[in-house]
Amino acid sequence: MSIPFSTFASSIRVETAFSVLAVAKLLKSEGKDVVELEIGDSPFSTPAVAVDAAARAIREGQTRYGPSLGMPEYRAAAARYVNREYGLNVAAENVIAGQGAKIFEQLFCEAFLNPGDGVLVFSPHFPTYPPNIERRGARVVLSRLEAAREFRPDPAEVRRFIDRDPSPRAIFLNSPHNPTGGVATLDDFRAIADAVRDTEVVILSDEPYDRMVWKGRHHSPLEVPGMMERTVAAYTFSKSFSMSGWRLGFAVSDARIIDMMGKLTNTTLSCVPPFVQMAGIAALDNASDERDRTMQEFKRKVELLVTALGRLDGITCAMPVGSFYVFPSVAGVCNRLGITSHGLAMYLLEGADEKRGVACLGGECFGDAGAGFLRLSCAEPDERLTQAVDFIADAVTRGDRVKKYLAAHPEYRLAAGYPAS
Repeated sequence: MSIPFSTFASSIRVETAFSVLAVAKLLKSEGKDVVELEIGDSPFSTPAVAVDAAARAIREGQTRYGPSLGMPEYRAAAARYVNREYGLNVAAENVIAGQGAKIFEQLFCEAFLNPGDGVLVFSPHFPTYPPNIERRGARVVLSRLEAAREFRPDPAEVRRFIDRDPSPRAIFLNSPHNPTGGVATLDDFRAIADAVRDTEVVILSDEPYDRMVWKGRHHSPLEVPGMMERTVAAYTFSKSFSMSGWRLGFAVSDARIIDMMGKLTNTTLSCVPPFVQMAGIAALDNASDERDRTMQEFKRKVELLVTALGRLDGITCAMPVGSFYVFPSVAGVCNRLGITSHGLAMYLLEGADEKRGVACLGGECFGDAGAGFLRLSCAEPDERLTQAVDFIADAVTRGDRVKKYLAAHPEYRLAAGYPAS
């Protein structure tokens, strides 16, 4: 007999990038030449100082359990980092280690949410936000990000949420934003702080792209007086230090909140491997110059891809303010071909050519507000980025192949045209 899963497990929605990644890898294993722009991973090497520190820690026997909150020296290094980079004034007691940044979504929800609570999420949004909120029986309240505001969160929407929701409890913020590349300003955060003051609303500030701001600089809600006691800011080594496979990150918050998250970590993940934390210390303390050079390479790649896509008929592509993604509107192409934006993405991967393909994501992978867009990562060599744009330019002219693909995949037929961008 087939034993049923829980209602929550049966309804789980996963991060689509990894699903498309699996299809791309399968096609590549079968001999297809695929330009992979679907996954948010760095093509650069982990800094040598971090690799050496981890190897040395392993040889020295740092392969056993460590504190659930993280090693004291790691927490101190992370505190030094955010104080130096963002003008904060935190100590080791304000930091907890984690397996990347994503785990802090779950820990934050466990720490603060009860069934029925409302959580404001700006959309398009990272796809794992709703499952972690729903895991606690809470409600996702969506607010659309607008291109006219450069995809920055609107403080008026925060005030509306607090005034109208029957049980407003939390807000998820993500800046620089995945997938749009929007970057919130310090004034945005000050206005949001004014809106939540004198409430019990708490904030998860998801900041994995903190070093990828191409205009101005990165800001965190933690910079605003009074926000430390109600904000958890999550950081990762995956992007800035090209350490995605190391699964290392940290969160910064009020010491009371950090202590609670340590208890939750204790009951689930036990700890982050000590030798991985030693690699993180080395990166934070000694790899800033290498990090900054890598970030400039990412910026150049983003500019290259934006410029190339902007030349294509039916596609408009603004320069993102941050992140290493571009988020072009493909509404014109989709309306002409009668295909959804994610259908277009899958057609580019599977159906446009027998021997070649481009892997990217349809904007609706990040919620309905992303429909009519594509998200493309810039984590490929320059010549591959150029090849990808040339391929897209040709693929969208192959109406017969699009019709054939839609006949085999009717779920991607566009029922109603997208608004003009």
